[in-house]
Amino acid sequence: MQPEDDPTFGDVWTFCAIDADTKLVPSYKVGKRNGATANAFVADVASRMANRVQISSDALREYVDAIELSFGSDVDFAQIIKTYTHDDSIIAERKFSAPEVVTTEKRRMVGRPDMRLASTSHIERLNGTTRLHMRRLTRLTYAFSKKLENFEAATALHFAYYNFVKRHNSIRCTPAMAAGIERDFWTVGDLVKAVA
Repeated sequence: MQPEDDPTFGDVWTFCAIDADTKLVPSYKVGKRNGATANAFVADVASRMANRVQISSDALREYVDAIELSFGSDVDFAQIIKTYTHDDSIIAERKFSAPEVVTTEKRRMVGRPDMRLASTSHIERLNGTTRLHMRRLTRLTYAFSKKLENFEAATALHFAYYNFVKRHNSIRCTPAMAAGIERDFWTVGDLVKAVA
């Protein structure tokens, strides 16, 4: 993609943050996998944090600059760098299969992150849940999003449902309840009323 290209065309990524303890998704951002989107996403995350936090991310280079810009040195940040196999297979059934992880390396980037807790497992689980709940992310189907505005609306609805309506077995309540934002379970009707 070139800088002069229409930003509503082409691929789009969903950047997400998740609290490992409460499962709350405090922030997400839909956009290109570039510095501008990373900066906007991390700035939003930083604006929602009251205390010093530990952040783990994948190896996207733009996160390093975005975290420095938004958090400065007031963060504990580690990156998890995964190396994947490269499959040159042309078998149609394997075209969309996830590659196999060959190595994983944890790198301390800023502050003093507890490297035992540095992990992308929680966000990877969130990505799996999001893919299962949002058919707009399923390629080669009629539901696959083709219009950015519709995808952004579906993503907002998904994360609102995830935070306020969906009961999580591991915490036995919603993430909003676990985080102390809400006292009761919401229904889908409550969610619709909240956005009306």
